[in-house]
Amino acid sequence: VFPSLAQAQASVANEVYQELGQPSVFLFCPTEYCSSLCSPSPSQSCYLQTIGQELLPEIGVIWTGPKVVSQELSAVLLEEVEAVLRRHPVIWDNLYANDYDCRRVFLGPYMGRAPGLMSRLHGLLLNPNCELQANFIPIHTLGTWFRSELGSCAHPDHEGMEAVAALGDSQGDQDGSYSPQEALELALRDWVAEINQQALEPGR
Repeated sequence: VFPSLAQAQASVANEVYQELGQPSVFLFCPTEYCSSLCSPSPSQSCYLQTIGQELLPEIGVIWTGPKVVSQELSAVLLEEVEAVLRRHPVIWDNLYANDYDCRRVFLGPYMGRAPGLMSRLHGLLLNPNCELQANFIPIHTLGTWFRSELGSCAHPDHEGMEAVAALGDSQGDQDGSYSPQEALELALRDWVAEINQQALEPGR
């Protein structure tokens, strides 16, 4: 029925999206969801070009970066993806994911993401460690990064400024810069306080 896989996927995704009443959040994960899966590159991928052309513009497209687990995300690479998909991507960040190797638990700060990245994104999903308690530092430092991104926006909207204010002064400086080391120290301080609080609870 369809001349290509991309056209089939776009057609089905569009129909489901419309059947569900065009929800405000509807995400599509392409077969080529990172640069290493694209042939020969994201900008020259016939598959991604078709997805960008055929998929309804309101549908978000998931992207993991240069690789499935990307150590770094740059604005240059996101510009290339944005151009071919004709929309800002939704980053599916596997930085902390360990479902593929249960011996690996990443307790470091959120890092390797270029400053000013948020303005190039439609959204960001963090794929966590499988071990629940090991995600305190990842989620906490992601929040600090997000706050710094909001603070560094040249023209943040009113809602964004409210979000910054709601996070409070305990999250670090509001100068728009992000330091992974400082974010880690803030997270460790709050994690120790959380552990101590839980230790005082009956039955813990």
